[in-house]
Amino acid sequence: MTAKKQGQPAIGSSQQGATTGSGGEKRKSWIKKTPVEIILEQVAKQEEKVVALRKELAKEEGELKKMQDATKLLQAK
Repeated sequence: MTAKKQGQPAIGSSQQGATTGSGGEKRKSWIKKTPVEIILEQVAKQEEKVVALRKELAKEEGELKKMQDATKLLQAK
C-alpha cells in the first residue's frame, strides 16, 4: 500500500480546481486573435509606452533646466 502525497489529487478526480476554486466564476472563453489583431495591439501598447516616456522625458528636462539655471546663478557670483 502506498501513501498518497498531499499535493496530488485523488485518483479519478478531474482538474476543476481553476473553476471551482475561484468562487464559482466561469472563465471567459478564449478567442483566437488573428496576426493582424496581435500586431495592432502591440502597436497600441507601444504608442502608449512612448507617450508615457515622452511625459517622463519632459519632466526630467524641466528638472535639468532648473539645475542648469541654479548652476548659472551660483557661477555668476
